[in-house]
Amino acid sequence: MAVTKNRADVERRYDKDTPYTPTDAVDLVKTLSFAKFDESVDIAFQLGIDPRQADQIVRGTVSLPHGTGKEVKVVVFANDQAKEAEEAGADVVGGQELADEIAAGRALDWDVTIATPDMMPVVGKLGQILGPRGLMPNPKSGTVTKDVGKTVSAFKAGRVEYRNDRYGNVHVPVGRVSFEPEQLIDNVVEIASELKRAKPSSSKGKYVKKITISSTMGPGIKIDSSALDDLLKERA
Repeated sequence: MAVTKNRADVERRYDKDTPYTPTDAVDLVKTLSFAKFDESVDIAFQLGIDPRQADQIVRGTVSLPHGTGKEVKVVVFANDQAKEAEEAGADVVGGQELADEIAAGRALDWDVTIATPDMMPVVGKLGQILGPRGLMPNPKSGTVTKDVGKTVSAFKAGRVEYRNDRYGNVHVPVGRVSFEPEQLIDNVVEIASELKRAKPSSSKGKYVKKITISSTMGPGIKIDSSALDDLLKERA
């Protein structure tokens, strides 16, 4: 009941139909947070793409200036570069034996899977297990790589993966409610810049249709896309 009352109070303090500037939207997310824990802050972009078309898939990685505020757990499939992965901070490193454990039901309690190219025949057999959970390594997201140490370090430091869902939406974490407003803005700008760069050439019409930012328990706050574009130009 307490959460219901808090939520009702929150919804009276903003206009859910009004698009706000990035700065005002971030301020609202922080102000309207009522949970007793440090909520995650996420941003969602509704893109003007056709997710059914292979040439309109929007997928990649972006390094956030201030990270996400979350400790990222990384699993690496490697043989010759296993030591390099461990020294870079990988949480779990393995080869065929790790694949066997996962196939046998090992808990998928990590955030990012990285693999060297030579390990993909082994990892590929786990596609039905890792794929639905967004844990399958992929060259397009930079998680199939020979540069294991650098990639592990990057994800530990705040690199995140993004990919549109079947409705053309891209959801990306941008930090925590405890972040300073400017830190959240910096991360939002970095993500928006990356998605703009990743626009498929075959996508026609308006590319960014809607942007919403929210905390874990808070409401979705609309961001004015033109105001965000102006901010991108200022920081370019």
